[in-house]
Amino acid sequence: MTVTRQSFQFADRIPSTPSIGSTTVTSPDHVHLSFGFAAPHLFPIEQLNEAATEAITSSGRQALQYSGAGGQGKIRQWIQSRSAVHGMHVKEDELLVTYGSTQGIDLAINVLVNPGDHVWVEAPSFFSALQSLRIAGAKLTSFPIDNDGVKVELIEQALLEAERSKAPLPKLLYIMPTFHNPGGVTLSVERRIRLAELAQRYNFFIIEDDAYMELNFTGEQLPTLYSLCPERVIYLNTFSKIIAPGLRLGWALAQKEVIQKMKLLMLGGSVGVFTQEILAQLLERIDFEDHLGQLKAYYKNNRDIMVDATRQHFGSDVTFHLPQGGFFIWLAFNPGVNTTELLPLAASKGVSFVGGRSFYIGQDGLHYARVCFSYCNGEQITRGIRALAEAYKEWKSGTVQIG
Repeated sequence: MTVTRQSFQFADRIPSTPSIGSTTVTSPDHVHLSFGFAAPHLFPIEQLNEAATEAITSSGRQALQYSGAGGQGKIRQWIQSRSAVHGMHVKEDELLVTYGSTQGIDLAINVLVNPGDHVWVEAPSFFSALQSLRIAGAKLTSFPIDNDGVKVELIEQALLEAERSKAPLPKLLYIMPTFHNPGGVTLSVERRIRLAELAQRYNFFIIEDDAYMELNFTGEQLPTLYSLCPERVIYLNTFSKIIAPGLRLGWALAQKEVIQKMKLLMLGGSVGVFTQEILAQLLERIDFEDHLGQLKAYYKNNRDIMVDATRQHFGSDVTFHLPQGGFFIWLAFNPGVNTTELLPLAASKGVSFVGGRSFYIGQDGLHYARVCFSYCNGEQITRGIRALAEAYKEWKSGTVQIG
């Protein structure tokens, strides 16, 4: 008997576009400039080993329960103390530990956004945030960035026009103000102040995704949007960039009412309680400022290597903002270049990157490319940029040969 299987109707919220990821090439010689990863040799392996051992021997049976042990309290205290260093003074009930900052993005969006709500984003913007907003059914509008971050004057003009015409105002603005992914730019102090004022006046929330804030090569500390407008900002950060991404721990800061609503969506209860126990033990064993200094020195050196290689091999064919922190350089080619077409050619030459199209809500961004300087070492970065330039010149000449 032959059974004819009917097609199954999955939930409408599942996006039609595939998720964006890095290359799956596994060749040992391949240069993964697409990977927005931390440098693995900088993970504090020995101290983590000691911390994990202590977590097991001192409180393992309790730490492995649903409710965990004392590590959760220590992590929350550390986050409060570190936040205060950056001008954010939060109470216990204004803090939520999350599975990385990406879960924080998703929780915040699901708390704030109903299908059809208007949400404003930067152009370009972090693709995982865009994916979450699409799943939530948000109506997206984007605003361009320049070397001083998102153009807040255009946001203000749009708000004034919406108010004048009685058009819908935004429910939410998602922004990465410091060492933007992918743009590498940082929102100026003047724009931060004005954006905070606009959020208060027009009653919209800001999700401040500050994942790269600690990786600051200059030492200049800018006020967070949260510190300027805590009643209208959900602040997100993560241990992924400063300790190790595999821990999958981050945090959100917001008003008590917002945190309570975000907690309601966390059906599994407390996040990674045993991992928090290990991390708490680790943070007691390391000099965090010294550890952070090592990260910043290494990433700054890698940035400089990538900048030098890009200038040498591309010349005036690309432009970019010099990032003062973070992981990324955002390459701008001439408008006629299509980096989506360049992806397979670059892969054939042993290098991957992320095409600019992935960071936009429409069909824009085709002449941009994101390259990461954190994961690969200096030799790999130089080799990868050289291979990317070779692929580009071959594409430009029309003599493309793949395979």
